[in-house]
Amino acid sequence: MNQSNPDNRSNRDMSMSARSAADLPIAPPPLPGNPPPPRMRPPASAGVATAAQGMAPEIRAAIPAATVYQAPTRSTAPVVVRITFTNTIEQMVHDAHDKGASDIHLRAKEVVRFRIRGAMTIQPEYGIVTADQFNLYLAEILNENQRRIFAETMELDTAIYYPGFLRCRVNCFESLTGGAIVLRLIPLTVPTVDGLGLPQVLKQFIEKPQGLILVTGPTGSGKSTSIAAMIRHLNDTDTKHIVTIEDPIEYVHQSNQCLVSQREVGLHTREFSEALRAVLREDPDVILIGEMRDRISVDTALKAAQTGHLVLGTLHTKDAIGTLNRLLNIYDPNEQASMRVQILESLISVVSQQLLHTTDGGRTAVHEIMVNTPAISDYLLKGEDTEAFRMMETDTNEGMQVMNQALCELVLLGRISPDDAVRSSPDAGDLRRRVRNEGYDPGRASNREF
Repeated sequence: MNQSNPDNRSNRDMSMSARSAADLPIAPPPLPGNPPPPRMRPPASAGVATAAQGMAPEIRAAIPAATVYQAPTRSTAPVVVRITFTNTIEQMVHDAHDKGASDIHLRAKEVVRFRIRGAMTIQPEYGIVTADQFNLYLAEILNENQRRIFAETMELDTAIYYPGFLRCRVNCFESLTGGAIVLRLIPLTVPTVDGLGLPQVLKQFIEKPQGLILVTGPTGSGKSTSIAAMIRHLNDTDTKHIVTIEDPIEYVHQSNQCLVSQREVGLHTREFSEALRAVLREDPDVILIGEMRDRISVDTALKAAQTGHLVLGTLHTKDAIGTLNRLLNIYDPNEQASMRVQILESLISVVSQQLLHTTDGGRTAVHEIMVNTPAISDYLLKGEDTEAFRMMETDTNEGMQVMNQALCELVLLGRISPDDAVRSSPDAGDLRRRVRNEGYDPGRASNREF
């Protein structure tokens, strides 16, 4: 649009014919002397047209140009004005929260995307992220020292806090197209076991005086949320000292019946390993070690569990019995026999979970639960994994279940679709047999035969 020629008839006609003032998504600027309008969320960013070159046609077509509208003047001659905006991360966080998103993905030369109910969705109203915009985003959420660390190491973990609203776990990294930021939205209200619909046996685990509880599953399966709910239950019902070592802190726990001490790597301790070495001198009753990522963290967890502490940790394993083998693989072959004994002497339970879409548009966690009963421990000490698995299926009085049992129940209740259940099952044939044997009614949960 030629702004230098406001009397250009073709430009003026084109802007007014494209949309009327009533259809515009934003208000025009105030007249001189009038107060400014309230904060407006922009539909696009500067530089969209040039940044969109080379994008896939279907994505490029969805990106709007900067908004053009007819600005009112004291003269009868209309003036065409082109307005551009710079978005902020705070605005995106509010928008993502309103849309029920769990994550925000920002990347230079890419369209902004939100993860909504597990799916990556394009947000064209924000336009393409330019290099200048990305630097503004960094300046908005990082302090000078953090920006220096990111420039030197090309990656950074931190968190940001919006008082009275929510927290965001933040990861910054470099990619082929430039810098990138991923924000995980975390509610300020810590969830409860009952509110999440988690198995009641988790309350029994967190009430144990000592031992090791492992919550496992792939990234994004809700492990941190389940652990937060367990800690809240303890915080509301017991009087203990809970120490967490997190990278970064996600859910913020206010001390209630318990005293809760949360430490974030990079803010409250220089290194994860240093915090682990110090934690036993901090008079804890319960210790959360985030991810058990290496030998140091596993050794510390076992030492703490054996000396009268309750320890919670996470691993990226997909099933309960496989978790034991993952821990053993950290050690040398000649050490594994003795470490198997130590782990099973300390272990309380392994809770493996997945996060699945529900038929009503939400998501739910599905759990495989192994309780380290004397019989289970005996089987695992002998390496008889198959027998231990069968015990998990049959000893339901202890709260144990295998993944296919949990999936079968949700299918029969109509909570998840058969297709999603099959995709998530470790043994699809076994799951189909279970559902058919339970008298599955396809009209109850799905229109297809299982």
